[in-house]
Amino acid sequence: QVQLVESGGGLVQPGGSLRLACAASGRFVSIDDMGWFRQAPGKGRELVATITIGGITNYADFVKGRFTISRDNAKNTMFLQMDSLQPEDTAVYYCQADTVRLVGWSRLKFNNWGQGTQVTVSS
Repeated sequence: QVQLVESGGGLVQPGGSLRLACAASGRFVSIDDMGWFRQAPGKGRELVATITIGGITNYADFVKGRFTISRDNAKNTMFLQMDSLQPEDTAVYYCQADTVRLVGWSRLKFNNWGQGTQVTVSS
């Protein structure tokens, strides 16, 4: 079993900043790709940013230049620095991680999700 725990959400004024964190624990030997997704009320879940184990990043167009994804592989933790937040960024933000387990001679990958953290941007 793997647990992903997000933290750092909250209420912020337009133009403000928040830093989300996602801590992974449980049964795995490593974590491959990790990512942040979000879901606004009445909308589907959308990709915000991803990061590989080697640190290669990818961002949705609507956050480029405002959000920065990073990770600490030694601590199995991922971050999302969110600057210049706007009301349209209001959503539940979810952490996603592809964890790896060795089972016999097989390298198995598992897709895991956190419970989400609310981010509200409002004056």
